[in-house]
Amino acid sequence: LTDVYSSSPALGRYFRSAQVVYFSNESSTVFYQLEFSVPPSAEGFMENLMNPDFIRNVLRQNIYDEE
Repeated sequence: LTDVYSSSPALGRYFRSAQVVYFSNESSTVFYQLEFSVPPSAEGFMENLMNPDFIRNVLRQNIYDEE
């Protein structure tokens, strides 16, 4: 995840860290926490770039690009 988000053209400059919060071999489930630095008073920044769907889609696109 660190490589995916730090190299993202859209999010790379804001990305700070990624860490696994929970991992289960039984269900192949991983919960992780992403940390981003947010610029002060950027109009629409939180609604657009920090939108959970947008952040998930950055990861999805990376997976599709590797296939």
